[in-house]
Amino acid sequence: MEKKILIVVDMQNDFIDGALGTAEAQAIVPAVTERIRQCREAGWTLIATLDTHGENYMDTPEGKKLPVPHCIKGTPGWQLNAEVADALGDDVMLVEKPTFGSTQLPWLLADLTQDAAHVRIELLGLCTDICVVSNALLLKAHFTEADITVRRSCCAGVTPATHEAALATMGCCQIDVV
Repeated sequence: MEKKILIVVDMQNDFIDGALGTAEAQAIVPAVTERIRQCREAGWTLIATLDTHGENYMDTPEGKKLPVPHCIKGTPGWQLNAEVADALGDDVMLVEKPTFGSTQLPWLLADLTQDAAHVRIELLGLCTDICVVSNALLLKAHFTEADITVRRSCCAGVTPATHEAALATMGCCQIDVV
């Protein structure tokens, strides 16, 4: 039997309408919530990642290259968007990650699955060109036989051009872009 897992990447306030928010990120919220509801109703396992930084963010290597405090744990910007959180419900597994790709995520999925050849993983969220692509490539490296998909209409990048570039990169790495 195929195990189906939806990974909702960093649909947090700071990436939607906060410190690093964009109009493109705001525009995907309805499609994201609809897809989450479809997957939840179909019995998929739901996982949401949370970009998570401490008060010392500006002193970190990332903070020195991206000097915009964001997703500081416990702040409103760190929280999932309210519509997304409502769609996810209470059965979602939350994975905090201190950087772009979660090294914990492959281990969590390995614990959830018995046979990597019978795993379907779908990713959506923000930002296509940073965290979505990072997590998709980490998962592809760990689950070479899994069916991994990224849903184009449920992702947004820092810019439309880098969003498209990230989708092309994932496609080149045998991740299905639908």
